[in-house]
Amino acid sequence: QVQLVESGGGLVQAGGSLRLSCAASGSILLLDAMGWYRQAAGKQREMVATITVGGTTNYADSVKGRFTISRDIAKNTVYLQMNSLNPEDTAVYYCNANLWGRNYWGQGTQVTVSS
Repeated sequence: QVQLVESGGGLVQAGGSLRLSCAASGSILLLDAMGWYRQAAGKQREMVATITVGGTTNYADSVKGRFTISRDIAKNTVYLQMNSLNPEDTAVYYCNANLWGRNYWGQGTQVTVSS
């Protein structure tokens, strides 16, 4: 069982920045991958950024160059630095962990970008 706790969401003006954090209940090196997904109102959940146990990162085209996923292994925490935010980034952001083909999710954190 993997437990994930997100923090760092909030309200920000367009052009601003936020950093999301996701703390895992155990060593993140035991996980196959971690990532951030988001779900806007009335839309399907979509991948934002992922990082594998080896450190390989992947981003959605819509956030490339603006968002950065990183991790602190000692703190069992994954981060999502979000810069140049725009109203289209408004969504609930979920932390994800994949272990042996099974997905685990955090409770989600709201990010709202005002124009």
